[in-house]
Amino acid sequence: MSRSIGLAHIIRNDDGTSTGVWGLYTLKSAFQPIFAFQDGKLTITAFEGLIRPFRNDEPESPGKFFASCPPAERLHIEALTRTLHLLNAGTCLPTDASIFINFDPSVFIDKSVSANALREMRLVLHEADIDPQRVVCEVTEQRSASKEVLYNFVEELRANGFRIAVDDYGADDSDINRIKELRPDIVKFDAQWITQLMESGAGFALLMTMVAAFEGRGIRTVFEGIEETWQLDLAEKSGASMVQGFVLAKPEIAPTSFRAYANTMQMPEPGPSGSSEATHRAPPNAPRPAKTFGKRIVQ
Repeated sequence: MSRSIGLAHIIRNDDGTSTGVWGLYTLKSAFQPIFAFQDGKLTITAFEGLIRPFRNDEPESPGKFFASCPPAERLHIEALTRTLHLLNAGTCLPTDASIFINFDPSVFIDKSVSANALREMRLVLHEADIDPQRVVCEVTEQRSASKEVLYNFVEELRANGFRIAVDDYGADDSDINRIKELRPDIVKFDAQWITQLMESGAGFALLMTMVAAFEGRGIRTVFEGIEETWQLDLAEKSGASMVQGFVLAKPEIAPTSFRAYANTMQMPEPGPSGSSEATHRAPPNAPRPAKTFGKRIVQ
């Protein structure tokens, strides 16, 4: 079997983690927890893989890194980042947690691209000892080069046990078509959009209606970019399945502390400052205090 593009650019570190190398950049994985509402408690249920580029040992923004990459290299970089996150997830994360990884639709230009991507995913998952059912393939908001190729690839992913998520729902007028065509298992709501909806009574009512519609069809919902406690309160009241944001936990670069807490996957309530360190956790099964909803709603 030929060695994958992603694995060819990977360095294995002494601590068991992996680092990517692309040109002048060193690439590291960061993971941010995603929490589920369960019986009045918040429980870590998944992690999203996020790239952290470094140049000359100095951090650079992911946006700047991707902007510096020629379009012709984007396909290979996509493969590298997915490979990096999956290898580090196998080393650093609890074995029962799901793993969200991003897919850029713009790189899927023909069937050979999707076939190679799926083959590489299988190879890397075997090396990382990760079951495909733990992996959520998050389709980002970029436009696809070929919708037919993308949809066929999504169906292949689903047939191989992967779950599908649509990212940044609400950021684009065509989002409802993406939902109909991709038939995702999970929908992640755009952070800026849900904040705007939460700031008015009518907007929040619409948000609750959309969440109920998705959940009623068996599509789980995630509110991302939750940064304040009032947003967390309203996310719970809305009926959303899951939440993600700095008010609960910030991303940690691999190696993370998360695996050490595999049996105590509870988070404390954020303090008055609205922040909480990712490595500070409440005792197992700690109940969440009662909430007062709608602090920011304007009728």
